[in-house]
Amino acid sequence: MSDLQTPAARSANPRFSSGPCAKVPGFTLEMLGDAPLGRSHRAAVGKAKLAGAINLTREILGIPADFRIGIVPASDTGAMEMAMWSLLGARPVEMLAWESFGEGWVTDVVKQLKLNAKVKVAPYGQIVDFATVDFDSDVVFTWNGTTSGCRLPNGDVIPAGRGGLTICDATSAAFAMDLPWDKLDVVTFSWQKVLGGEGAHGMLILSPRAVARLESYTPAWPLPKIFRLTQKGKLIEGIFTGETINTPSMLAVEDYLVSLKWAKSVGGLKGLIARANANAQVVWDFCAANPWIANLAETPAIASATSVCLKFADPRIKDGEAFAKAVARRIEKAGAGFDLGAYRDAPPGLRIWCGSTVEAADVAALMPWIAYAFQAEIAAQ
Repeated sequence: MSDLQTPAARSANPRFSSGPCAKVPGFTLEMLGDAPLGRSHRAAVGKAKLAGAINLTREILGIPADFRIGIVPASDTGAMEMAMWSLLGARPVEMLAWESFGEGWVTDVVKQLKLNAKVKVAPYGQIVDFATVDFDSDVVFTWNGTTSGCRLPNGDVIPAGRGGLTICDATSAAFAMDLPWDKLDVVTFSWQKVLGGEGAHGMLILSPRAVARLESYTPAWPLPKIFRLTQKGKLIEGIFTGETINTPSMLAVEDYLVSLKWAKSVGGLKGLIARANANAQVVWDFCAANPWIANLAETPAIASATSVCLKFADPRIKDGEAFAKAVARRIEKAGAGFDLGAYRDAPPGLRIWCGSTVEAADVAALMPWIAYAFQAEIAAQ
């Protein structure tokens, strides 16, 4: 321990949580000064803010004009639950999971909706083999496993002529990865992930095929009011123009607008993807140079560029879980990096958020602290 050198520098912003994620660079509360607080979200000013958020989302993500974009309650979870409860049951269902949130959707469909779904689960570090998936069924999956650091590399294996719907939880992929809209029928995400927005609100994006299903199919189970997307057999269009199902936080809406405008200023989607990739590359290079730590993803093609999950690979480690927690605590105590521990259901290790709002210089400043904490904990065993 006495020979260890404490790193000389710390990250300017040591926030590496995988949700809520780092705010946009330079964020201050004064940026939210235009929020129409104390006004109705159904007043003209409120509707304009909500419609502006929908329109900027479409512009930056390149969402086709005939796709509907809705702001819904209860974050990404609310958006996914609305989609599954409203759309599933008309066709056979395949559930794909390679981390804890995907496994949560499996539980909802199999145990709550009680559908006889075909379930395919890959262990942490891998993803499901999409070549084995029947896309004439409705297929539910996460694009990027936030707790496993494993992602679908592209949509090439999804057929354009599929019979079923593809329902994709993209909450840690949207704004940092290129989503193929022609291969996706339902996409959900939350504001507090890649753009570092405030929580509680989710985005529900529907293709024309998904809308057609909603208007032609009535589920066998009752739908709570908060899940209802149709009325008298027709889509409730207001949800997709800013008339939200329940009262949104106009402060959170303003914050999302600030994030979207920042995203536009750094080059839109291409700029956001480039930033996330550059951040992740810093971690990947660090792993390549240090054999005692490795990416949890088993192959580079599926390695996430946002939620980068790491595992320790040193035979001297006696208790992997205790060791990983001790490393994260040591770094946090030094103020060098916050919220670095692996998700509770994931294998022991570290998880570093490298999304678009993070600066590559901050990621680079974190790496020596990981090495320092690792060496200190090895010595302390």
